[in-house]
Amino acid sequence: MAWCSLLPILWALAGSLKRQSEVTTPALFPRDPQWSNYGAVFELMPFGRMFLNTIVYAGCITAGQVFFCSLAGYAFARLRFRGREVLFVAYLATLMVPLTVTVVPQFLLIRTLGWADTPWALIVPGLFGNAFGTYLMRQFFRTLPTELEEAAVLDGCSPWQIYWRVLLPNAKPAVMVLAVLTWVNVWNDFLWPLVMIQREDISTVTLGLVWMQGQYVSNWPVLMAASILILFPLLLVYLLAQKAFVRGITLSGLGGR
Repeated sequence: MAWCSLLPILWALAGSLKRQSEVTTPALFPRDPQWSNYGAVFELMPFGRMFLNTIVYAGCITAGQVFFCSLAGYAFARLRFRGREVLFVAYLATLMVPLTVTVVPQFLLIRTLGWADTPWALIVPGLFGNAFGTYLMRQFFRTLPTELEEAAVLDGCSPWQIYWRVLLPNAKPAVMVLAVLTWVNVWNDFLWPLVMIQREDISTVTLGLVWMQGQYVSNWPVLMAASILILFPLLLVYLLAQKAFVRGITLSGLGGR
């Protein structure tokens, strides 16, 4: 099953080194590897600029998601206020709403604010957290012992100090999981940039990959080379965060408490 999942990636890697005439052949390995296909990616589109844009977008949204989701998760897990459970269930119910349903209202809001075709259109809508991230952080905060919070209260800490100095440092596994998942989702996002962005200088790598396709003829080896270049940062992030990711999934409390 693992090989079945890896086969398309291996085929793309092999196809990125083939000639146009060899792409449709059943042979996996090219007879004469064409490393120039990777150089052609930078000639056909400003890949470096798009790559940097995507890093900035993904970094900003990941930082915002981690901060606001952890803050909301702390409030739902530790603070007691009227209507807490009802509000949390209502917020969690938004996970049932498909993304495509909210695209048009969000587009109208962004256009009303004058942010269409600007970096703000990509950063601001995803900056303030989501229901899944809030649920993840809430479940993890509920697994932490209450003695930590009680000791902080005796030392005179405010709710903000308890969150920032006591609970958040102990929630690093869940924070890492949320950061990795958010980074991957933002990096692979295609629909929202397609709707909001028209300018090439602020576009993402996923848009650049689509714009490389011709109306009648496409250079598939170069497209596959661009796909491998886009995939490489995700593999790097996963390799660096693999242990924390697995540990966070184990300790995040997704089984429910």
